[in-house]
Amino acid sequence: MTAEVVIKFLESLKIPEGPLAGKPLKLGEFQKRFVRGALDPANMVACLSIGRGNAKTALSAGISLAALMGIVDKQPKREILFAARNRDQSKLAFTFLVGFIESLPKREREKFTIRRGQRLEVEYSGNGGGLARCIAADGKSILGGAPVLAVLDERAAWEKEKGDSLENSILSGLGKRAGKAILISTSAPDDSNTFSRWMDDPPPGTYVQEHRPPPGLPVDDLESLLIANPGASEGIGASADWLVSQARRALARGGSALSSFRNLNRNERVASDDRSVLLTTDEWLSAEVSLDDLPPRQGACILGVDLGGSRSMSAAAFYFPETGRLEAYGTFASVPNLADRGAADGVGTRYVEMHSRGELRVLGENTVPPGPWLADVARLADGYPIACIVGDRFRFAEFQEAMVAANLRVQFVARGMGWRDGSEDCERFRRSLFDGKVKTTPSLLLRSAFADAITLIDPSGNHKLTKSRSLGRIDACVASVLAVAQGDRMTARPQRKARVPVWL
Repeated sequence: MTAEVVIKFLESLKIPEGPLAGKPLKLGEFQKRFVRGALDPANMVACLSIGRGNAKTALSAGISLAALMGIVDKQPKREILFAARNRDQSKLAFTFLVGFIESLPKREREKFTIRRGQRLEVEYSGNGGGLARCIAADGKSILGGAPVLAVLDERAAWEKEKGDSLENSILSGLGKRAGKAILISTSAPDDSNTFSRWMDDPPPGTYVQEHRPPPGLPVDDLESLLIANPGASEGIGASADWLVSQARRALARGGSALSSFRNLNRNERVASDDRSVLLTTDEWLSAEVSLDDLPPRQGACILGVDLGGSRSMSAAAFYFPETGRLEAYGTFASVPNLADRGAADGVGTRYVEMHSRGELRVLGENTVPPGPWLADVARLADGYPIACIVGDRFRFAEFQEAMVAANLRVQFVARGMGWRDGSEDCERFRRSLFDGKVKTTPSLLLRSAFADAITLIDPSGNHKLTKSRSLGRIDACVASVLAVAQGDRMTARPQRKARVPVWL
């Protein structure tokens, strides 16, 4: 098999740099698995998503050298492309390629011509000849090329329009010579990224290998760190102790340092630029209590609502500021069913499990009808009077129509999702949580929502929730933040005392 021949070739090379430089290259099991999947004749595209420092660029450079020398494909005049967001990034793979060439026997090395000028190129004169060169996604496309292998390095970091244009040009060129493409990267910051779509919905002929831990786990959880960094168990890249220590450092610093560690080292889909997490997993878990310890329904009841769109979830949260009790519920339409929707969103059977726990409901066929849904939510209050409903200001007309249809005659508090209202609501919610004023039973719906909840940070350090992860269902989190923040405002207002009548 070609894959086994390439694996044997790779392990005949020497490590070009780092603490083990000069020693024989030994592939980890996860690397061998990727080589076999990438070189399977049934696959044209291979995608690898893994934490930083697990030698994904070095592995792709080794495969490229095998292709350049005709071990993968014996077509004459082979062309290999190293594509990256910019020239400096593509130079990393080029440097590994040159380092591997230097470990070859002298007779073989003499067949290579290395050019380090304006163009980074390696030409091979043996076995029919070949050329490896670097291109960047910030330049022009390469219409007219016909590569036998293309490596798209850190695909998640490419600019959308230019990156997609270059990718399409490369893939169309591969068809001329039955070539293969290798897409490698850490996780993209959101599910709408092109690399995320390759991972979540791969077309036929695509091999996908993703090392991403389940969401909602502590940042220093060793088992999940090893899922994202399988090289740590095989002597490749950072050690497990280093990963744990860096996780705790990032946790202590918080903010963008924590988001960056989750994205780059834990390989989670978390935006790291000017973004942070609303809460860490441990902070949210502090609000969970057993059913016996859950405070009673008492005092004013505030209903926070995130009205879903045509395909998204609609969510509602009941908050009782007098006792701190929080209840949250989500609703999807019945088409597609929860199992298919979970598969499309990349969460497996989570929606089905939420439904069995009574946290997720199904209403309507293709969309959730606002009026009947709001009436259904009001019934969950079980006759308890609702003091007010809090929702998005920009959907005020929809709320009015839904409240009339549901026969709800209560006050509506409109809140904006921008910096002015959003920053205040986030801060009030976190303050209430940290002060122990938010208590709820263990909820898979809320755990998932808060694990996906990302805040955007402005230059003044203000935070507001952002739905930058298109498939990250944070609707229950939004509804909870709205309800708790309104409860904090209500309890902070001084109570007016009735004036004693004075007879004149």
